[in-house]
Amino acid sequence: MPYERSAGAIIFYKTGKKIEYLLIQYTGKYWDFPRGHVEKGESDKEAARREIKEETGLKNLAFIPGFERKVSWFFKKKGENKSVYKEVVFFLCQSKNKKIKLSFEHTDYIWLSYSQAIKKPSFKNMKNMLKQAQEFLNGRKSLQ
Repeated sequence: MPYERSAGAIIFYKTGKKIEYLLIQYTGKYWDFPRGHVEKGESDKEAARREIKEETGLKNLAFIPGFERKVSWFFKKKGENKSVYKEVVFFLCQSKNKKIKLSFEHTDYIWLSYSQAIKKPSFKNMKNMLKQAQEFLNGRKSLQ
């Protein structure tokens, strides 16, 4: 069975006690988090860092230790009958900057509070990933 591996991150921006999450819109179709294929020789974290920079322009992100989650699903590529098993590793990253420069693959972005952001992802597994990130942050004693 064909297999694809991707890596990405749930990115947040913090001001005081206020946390906002970044969601991006993929070619006008669905809302999700930045992610993309892991290239040969790359670690998951290297791939996530590269994809985030390519898709959003963000760099110098702080990867939050202890948060690394996997999600997987099956899908079929257009015009093909074979199912592809897709696995995505997500990290949690804090950005010191809210300025986004979208890639050609995306049509929009938005920074939202958790209560607003949880309604935005188009897929249930991504809503669950955001919920896990929020619970993880709530359990941490301090963030800069």
